[in-house]
Parts: sequence; C-alpha cells; structure tokens
Amino acid sequence: MTARRLRAAVLSLLSLLALASCTGGEGQEQPQGADASTRIVVASGQDVTGKNGIRQQLIDAWNAKEGEHGYRARLVELPGSADQQRSQLLGALQSGSAEYDVVNLDVTWIPEFAESGLIRPLTDASVESPTDLIPSVDSTSYWDGKRFAVPFNSDAGLLYYRKDHLRKASASRTELSDGVTWDELRELTDAVDPTGDNAGWTTQLAAYEGRTVNAIEAFASAVPGFRITDDGTYVATREQLTAGVTELRARTAKPYTLEEATKSREVESLSAFAEGRTTFLRHWPYVYPTLYETFKGELGVTRLPGKAVLGGQNLAVTSSMSGQRAAKAEELIAFLTDPDSERCLLRAGFAATRASAYREPGTAPDCRHAPAYAETPSASPTGESTVRTPPDRFPDGTSYSRHILYPALREAVHRPATPLYGAVNRTLITELDALYGPPKGPGGSRPGDMEIAKSLDEALREVLPG
Repeated sequence: MTARRLRAAVLSLLSLLALASCTGGEGQEQPQGADASTRIVVASGQDVTGKNGIRQQLIDAWNAKEGEHGYRARLVELPGSADQQRSQLLGALQSGSAEYDVVNLDVTWIPEFAESGLIRPLTDASVESPTDLIPSVDSTSYWDGKRFAVPFNSDAGLLYYRKDHLRKASASRTELSDGVTWDELRELTDAVDPTGDNAGWTTQLAAYEGRTVNAIEAFASAVPGFRITDDGTYVATREQLTAGVTELRARTAKPYTLEEATKSREVESLSAFAEGRTTFLRHWPYVYPTLYETFKGELGVTRLPGKAVLGGQNLAVTSSMSGQRAAKAEELIAFLTDPDSERCLLRAGFAATRASAYREPGTAPDCRHAPAYAETPSASPTGESTVRTPPDRFPDGTSYSRHILYPALREAVHRPATPLYGAVNRTLITELDALYGPPKGPGGSRPGDMEIAKSLDEALREVLPG
C-alpha cells in the first residue's frame, strides 16, 4: 500500500468513529401536531453505522408500519463515551428531566437500572420467538429472575490481522480463520519481527472500560469458569486473581504489545493497526466492514485467542411508562429485535442476537425493514443493494458470520452481573494501573502478580457484598 493510500485508509477508518461521535441528535422530526401521548422516545448511544444508520432505518420502518395516525418513535442519540452515556441516562431517569420511554442499555447496566427501579419488567409481548435468541446473549436481559430487556445488538472481541505482513515475513501461516493460540500469535510476531516502535498486536488498555474488558478476557482464559460475582455476590479468590494478572501481564508485555496500547482506546488502537504499526488488533465486529473496505483481501479476521468478553446493548422500557403506551413500547422493541431486524443489523456490521440471522443466505430471514441492506435484488425497491458489505465467505470456505462471529458470541464470557458494576469497573481500572500506569516502585519497578492480586482482592471486597 502506498503512503498516500495508507493515509487515506487511516482517515477513512477514523472517520467511522468520528462520525458516530458527532451524530448525537434528535432523530427525525415529528409530524406537525404530533400527539405526545402517541410518541415513543428511544434513547441510545451513537450508531457506529453513521448518520441515518441502521438503528434509525429500523425505527423509520416501524413508523411506516404504524401509519400516519399510529404511534411514532423518535431516536435520540446520546453523546460521549459509554460511561458518560450511563451517567446521562441515570441522571435523566432518576430526576425525570428527560422523557425517555425506551432506553438502549449496555448489557452490564441492566442489573443497576433494574435494581434501581428505573426500568420495568417486560411481558412476553416484548420479544418475538425468544428461543431464537442466542442463550449467552439473552441471559444479559434478566435480573432477579425477570426479563427487563431484549437484546438489540451483541458484541464479542475479535482478532483482526494483516495477511500481507505475514506473507512478507514468510510466516508459517497466513490464513488464521480456523483460530490461533496466544503462543502461535507470539510465534507469528517473531516471524514478522516488528522494528522500532512497531509491535505484534495492540488493544485497548487505557484507563477506561476497555482495560476491564481485556482483564476479564485474560482472567477467564487463565481460570476455567472464572467469575467475579455470582448473583451479585463476590466469589473470586486471590489465587484466581493472581493467575489472571499473570496471564494479563504475559499477553500485554513487550515486545509483543504496542507500547502505546496502555493509553489506547478504540480509536487509537484502530489507527495504529491501520497505519501498519501492528500485525494484529483486538477490536469489535463493527469495524470489520470498514477495515475490509480499506484492506480488501489483505485483511484477516478470526476468533480472539482464549476467551472473549460479551458486549452489546439491550432495549428496555422505562418505569415512567404504563398502560397502552408501555404496551406500545414493548411492541416497538419486539419489532426492532425481530428476526428480520437482526438480519439487517448483521448486514450493517453489528453482531446479531439471533441464531436465525447466521443461517445461510436463502434460509436466513430477509432484511426487509432496511432496504439499503437488502441481500437480494428482489428485496430492494431499486432492484439492488445500496450499501457495500464485506464478503461473508473467505477463500478457504470459512464464513465470517457463521464460523467466527456466531461461535464467539455463543462462547463469550460475561462481565460481572451486579448493580454495582460501575464500582467494579472503576476498581479494576484503578488496581490494574499497577501494570499500565506510571511505575511507582523503587527504581521504576512494578509490583508482582501476587501483590497486585492481593490489592485487587481487597478492593473488590470493599465494593461487593460477600
């Protein structure tokens, strides 16, 4: 890739996230004279598919189904990071200062919002064909034995890689779609032999939730069945935490990990990979379409070595809703999460929450709600798809969605399910600063794994019951 093309590629990739961060708005205008009693306001984080993205298109489809005299849904996108969005929603719902009817919540927020009485339990009318939902994904919708939400879009960490780097280094493998271990990743990095400030891989280790995600992935990989909480009660042991810290330190050590990963969030890690400074990148599924558009056949994607953390967002109805409006909000949620919508979300680059979305074309649901992402000419009013999507089938016959993404979701591990997740997240970020923050020991040294685990264990016991 020439220097000019590389700069263009990086700008294209960064614009993906920059656009999302600038689309916090009011959604489509309501018709003049619209009755507030028939309006449903949906509050969500930014749609990474851009302005008038797939979420807006699905809401537009529901409004069209309702007709001129029916209910009208309006999407409001909240600006800022996930932590800032959580704070905005908590403040708005607790004070009643914002009229949000349906909220799109990160999967880790469900226990907190449910326990605080900010969202209401849902009826069976809120979800179509519940047995079609991927069990690991649907389990995030419950708290205290009750369904409080319906999965909208899911997430699981994936490993992206540059085939041209591996080919140039005459590496033992250049196609990794059937998976790779951490030892194999290190061997491939040795073959590439990155020089200067370059490294084998990069991820998100800055002092935000990305660090927590990487930690949980390492801990769960090191300790089978690892959990920090069980029904909100602290259950981890100091020995388990020590094994987890050891694994986390090993997989993020020099020279294999880019040094600036300790300060990187999603944008920075994506930029480093796009610039060719690493061969491997841990990131989320939504970047696949844009990465492929940039690198075409030189891009590879496979499952993350070891365990991957489950992410995603679920739709819930706020407690301020009641009666017919609450029932209509559940109807909207059922539409936005039905098999057709989930196929559209998958086509747009999100991880779908339903098993049916991952079937072979022809047997999977049609994407009729969002014609721009239609799979076949007959499904689009213009006779053709209006957006470019990356190929699902690789040269070796592997399917990205069925053989990589779907198994990653089914086998993904959960972050702690607790109403105190915010405190747990802050604790992990703070305690793991011993690995990634400025060294504070004698001569610039860092504490050992057992010492970090002891401090982490004591800190978690202070914020969690049990």
